[in-house]
Amino acid sequence: MTNAQITLIQIDNYGPWTVTPEPRREVDLQTLQSRLYADLSQLVGNREGYVFFTRFDNMIAVTNGLSLDDHALVQESVGNRYPVTVSLSVATGTSPVQALEDATEQLQDAGSAQDRSRQSILRGRIIDEEFRTDDDVQIAHFDVNDMTGNYTDEVNAFDSFIHIEQGYAALMKYMRVAHDSLSFFVGGDNVIVVCPNLDEAAYEDAIRHVEEATEVELKVGVGRGRVAQDAGMAAKHALETCRATGSRVEFQ
Repeated sequence: MTNAQITLIQIDNYGPWTVTPEPRREVDLQTLQSRLYADLSQLVGNREGYVFFTRFDNMIAVTNGLSLDDHALVQESVGNRYPVTVSLSVATGTSPVQALEDATEQLQDAGSAQDRSRQSILRGRIIDEEFRTDDDVQIAHFDVNDMTGNYTDEVNAFDSFIHIEQGYAALMKYMRVAHDSLSFFVGGDNVIVVCPNLDEAAYEDAIRHVEEATEVELKVGVGRGRVAQDAGMAAKHALETCRATGSRVEFQ
């Protein structure tokens, strides 16, 4: 059984801030968003977690092993560096989807994302140390079969991007609906998925669905660990086994 700890990160009052006192330049907003994501990725990553950017004004983190004090330090660091604040909501569950839904509800109960009085909220609960195990987090690392040979070196960059996005969208939706998992594009042709306790048949099912829907052929390495980075590195090693042997699904 997995036991994910998920943190929803939301920029406070971001929509109104982007147009006050007048609309801000898009290049400045894109720079702020990308730098904030990079800083959060490092702040959480230094504590063995993962952050995924989703819409940038909303980010999702896998934070097994981080205490509420750790979250408060991350929040304080952002407040010291940026003209905006972030609110954090933490929840746990055997399904990462359920944990995210609980985290979202906690933050919504604290007020609207565009409420100027809602700033730097920190709510939720973590997994108590006595209940943590070495198999709490299951990470699946998908990538496209021979992306370079079939697309990167053969067609223009935008058409290859469309191909990847179609595969990602199909995988993201199917893993969410069929397998209660959260999928995140992480660059290149790579998608990282935070999963409940899934077996090989579930991953074969997802690969088959994406191929039938989009003609994108995938392989996946799966790892488990006490924290996100342990599970993620195990998934990377499993994916290397796929590349070496030609298999579609490998567990580490």
